[in-house]
Amino acid sequence: MTLLDSLKQYTVIVADSGDIDAIAQHKPRDATTNPSLIYHAAQKKEYESLVDDASEYAAKIGGSDEQRTAAFMDRLFVNFGREILKHIPGRVSTEVDAALSFDTEGSIAKAHRLIELYEASGVSRERVLIKVTTTWEGIRAAERLEKDGIHCNMTLLFSFAQAVACAEAGVTLISPFVGRIYDWYKQARKVSDIPASEDPGVESVTKIYNYYKKFGYKTQVMGASFRKIEQILHLAGCDLLTISPDLLEQLRLTEGEVVRWLDPAKAAASAGEKLHLDQKTFRWMHNQDQMAVEKLSDGIRKFYTDERKLEQSVRAHAA
Repeated sequence: MTLLDSLKQYTVIVADSGDIDAIAQHKPRDATTNPSLIYHAAQKKEYESLVDDASEYAAKIGGSDEQRTAAFMDRLFVNFGREILKHIPGRVSTEVDAALSFDTEGSIAKAHRLIELYEASGVSRERVLIKVTTTWEGIRAAERLEKDGIHCNMTLLFSFAQAVACAEAGVTLISPFVGRIYDWYKQARKVSDIPASEDPGVESVTKIYNYYKKFGYKTQVMGASFRKIEQILHLAGCDLLTISPDLLEQLRLTEGEVVRWLDPAKAAASAGEKLHLDQKTFRWMHNQDQMAVEKLSDGIRKFYTDERKLEQSVRAHAA
């Protein structure tokens, strides 16, 4: 048995990629995308038709440059999502523009627009997760979207405060970023590596998983942003894990059996009290986690930058 086959006994495997061929090869149940992944995938010649279609769609929409650009980006993200769904049985995650990270109403409007495009192309909203940045404003947007039947995947999640607020809001799924937490602590401690058994990113997801299961929250936990397979293996049993194609390949090529680290029975016996976070408490609790504050801010900026790079490459393509 391979590590990948063994891991699938305990955890739903999700591909973290905009590369449709790689997703088709590994046959995960679900797939996630983000602006950075789409930007890199859109540079490849094999996906040129998806870019061309989005460009033609935007031209038909007309309006100002800003309106055409927004139409192009929406269509492109949905084009990639639609193609990915042809190769998986489950759901694809499509992200709201990082520029709307602190805009509740804007995030809601963008999510509805993306779902409209999916449904117009014959894709049910049940097969789509809208990725929303885990700011207070983003959480409030997701809470309302869930009530509208639009399911959300909360991204750029680094703190326990973010996780608690998402559970209270009743969102479908959260994506704690293991690898970026690991990166921050590795740099802060000035070390070349941190063992998975002591990894703050792994510890963060474990704590969140235990809290959710202990108190009966329906929100699912999907560990994300991995740097090495040891991090993945130490989270076996997590509801879902979204994994890049290269790490999926390592797991597929390695023989062995995975030990289950996370399970509801252990979670029920874990320590901790149930919390309630209003806006003031959320902001203070999140602010006390220096890593989370820095990584959330950095993540928003990076996603925003890659979205703008994608827009610029489109203009060059159109010219």
